[in-house]
Amino acid sequence: MDTVRWGIVGCGDVTEVKSGPALQKAAGSELVAVMRRHGDLARDYAQRHGVPRWYDDAAALIDDSEVNAVYVATPPSTHKAYTLMAAAAGKPVYVEKPMARTYRECEDMIRACEDAGVPLYVAYYRRMLPRFRQVREWVTSGAIGQVRTVTVELYRRPPEGGYDELPWRLVPAIAGGGLLLDLASHTLDYLDYALGPVAAVGGFADNQAGMYEAEDMVSGAFRFASGAHGIGSWCFAAVENRDTVEIVGSAGIVRFSTFEEEPVVLENEVGVTELQIDNPPHVQQPLIQTVVDALLGRGTCPSTGESAARTSWVMDELLRGYRRRTGQPGQERSV
Repeated sequence: MDTVRWGIVGCGDVTEVKSGPALQKAAGSELVAVMRRHGDLARDYAQRHGVPRWYDDAAALIDDSEVNAVYVATPPSTHKAYTLMAAAAGKPVYVEKPMARTYRECEDMIRACEDAGVPLYVAYYRRMLPRFRQVREWVTSGAIGQVRTVTVELYRRPPEGGYDELPWRLVPAIAGGGLLLDLASHTLDYLDYALGPVAAVGGFADNQAGMYEAEDMVSGAFRFASGAHGIGSWCFAAVENRDTVEIVGSAGIVRFSTFEEEPVVLENEVGVTELQIDNPPHVQQPLIQTVVDALLGRGTCPSTGESAARTSWVMDELLRGYRRRTGQPGQERSV
């Protein structure tokens, strides 16, 4: 192909600013069709964003001859089904994160795309954001020496009075779990990119506040294939919001936030370096450009089905005991 002509399956909130305009602005990329189950919403999106065609049926969009790549931006419960449909149509897939509800679903998606001979990419866009690339450069260049350990803390205050209606991100049948999959996946995937894959992981998960069925407290320990260790604590019923990641090495420390645009900090024998690096207007655009470049044969993308599946495996392991106790999705997976 000489131009990537995208069709979006599920043009919801994430596509309004983060990704939809990025598909239009990336070099060599066009957004030619969108789909949403409610046709009036799809039509409204198309009119507001200047998209030529809209659909209320995913199969119709995927079968559109003008669409040569599919972006799946629905909740996780349908990622697998739509990915398999696109693969069967011979079209490359870019799917929202988390890649799926479980590692096993990720495996099925990877296998389908491999069998069809089409590439599969996942929207873990922090891998290409400038502030996170700076952190990775510090880590990989030896600025903190050999990485020893990582500490992750992510706490969120729940809404006062609880939830009148649960968002889909807290419904395990749709999301695969609770906010661990929605939020912690970003940090875990980025650590995979900066430090390499996790080789072993174990954890505990519980519902402490009783506001919904999914887990609201998760803690775990993990060891990277490199030998570095890590610990994480994710609490979604806390008294305060907290978002910190600290990477400690033999010669220095790096600190950053996953979600807040705080300065990234390096401390080593040279001194303390703080850099304020703002995100671009459309945060997925740097990663989407790598997807487009890969499809056009002029580059590579760092976020693939294989790398994203590793993150889902880590989360499966953290939630294994809780899912077994509560009968939620993901109790079984292949090894």
